Amino acid sequence: WGLDAAEIGTVTDTGKLVVKDHGTVVAEIDNRALADEAPVYNRPFTEPLRTAPMEGPVFASRDLAADLEALVASPDICSKRWIWEQYDYLVRSNTLAGPGADAAIVRIKETGTSIAMALDGNGRYCSLSPREGAKLIVAECCRNLSTVGALPVATTNNLNFGNPERPEIMAQLVEAIEGMGEACSFFEVPITGGNVSLYNETLGEPIFPSPVVGVVGLMKTAMPVGIGFVAEGRTIVLLGGAGQCDSVRFGGTQYAKVVLDALWGLPPALDLQYEKSVQAAIREIVAGGYAESAHDLADGGLAVALAEAAFPHGIGARVALDSAERAEHLLFHEGPSRILVSTTSPEDVRRIAAAHGVEALVIGVTVASKLEICNRGELLIDRDVNILKRRWESALEGMLHG
Repeated sequence: WGLDAAEIGTVTDTGKLVVKDHGTVVAEIDNRALADEAPVYNRPFTEPLRTAPMEGPVFASRDLAADLEALVASPDICSKRWIWEQYDYLVRSNTLAGPGADAAIVRIKETGTSIAMALDGNGRYCSLSPREGAKLIVAECCRNLSTVGALPVATTNNLNFGNPERPEIMAQLVEAIEGMGEACSFFEVPITGGNVSLYNETLGEPIFPSPVVGVVGLMKTAMPVGIGFVAEGRTIVLLGGAGQCDSVRFGGTQYAKVVLDALWGLPPALDLQYEKSVQAAIREIVAGGYAESAHDLADGGLAVALAEAAFPHGIGARVALDSAERAEHLLFHEGPSRILVSTTSPEDVRRIAAAHGVEALVIGVTVASKLEICNRGELLIDRDVNILKRRWESALEGMLHG
């Protein structure tokens, strides 16, 4: 790219930062003084600001397929191709997985190793519980890397908050940082740096507490597993199980935002140990070559994940569920620790899952271009994949150009 570069040092195991000028040591400091022993601000804080109620509205969908169409065309879920196709994302042919994947992957040719990267954030979750929301963000970012077969190794962050001089806003910052720290420690992904943007308000109204997390991981260089179903007749496995949801934990979902125009309750419940087990299982499944596609469940839940898996190659799915959950929760809840896998070796996928103590539900099969979801014999959604994809692809440009 015509840029200059210079080698400025080496990584050591001394625990010290040493700076030399023409061979003369001009600075030497213990790294702990810059990290673990750095001063901690002690600004006054109370309880985190919260404006959303705990209870949500009474609702019942009139048309679940129409709800799915609305979700795939919503700003958070629709295709961002209109943006990223305007930029060079190939990095001199080293990009193995680019925009639209669960994680971007760039190979380092000389090493046989590739770097995977993912970014995540969810201000709605953090507005309901900054601590739990931040933990969910870290978990999802690590899950995105694990889904492509990479081992998460390090984190960076971007903390976006309102005025920390207000005790209730400072409390949001404290809770989010502590939640992020707990999750990063648990997943062994230390924060190596980041930045902070505070005082984000309009007419005295603060933004949602909006931490953004970026995680990098390492994997052996190989053609990565994508999110899309690649052929008909493949078994679809829901790694991690169907998950559970109640009305209180449904209020932060994209369904609540897009379909109900509401926000309430608490973010989804996260079991860190189970999440870690699911991630270990999918990495082993991918490494063993048992996954033809893999896609984590996040915004929009199971129905949106199935649609997103159908879009790349136009391959649909026939799904049969067996749940006592109400249909809206079953299809659209955003419980973590779940990954959609298509495979020709479901027995191997279930064997690996069982070894990690993880549930693996066979929920259906890939078919021609139709998305059909039933629960206990009741047809919930029946849509042509191409109709959904057109809504998904055209939404952003339509919003921007009116």
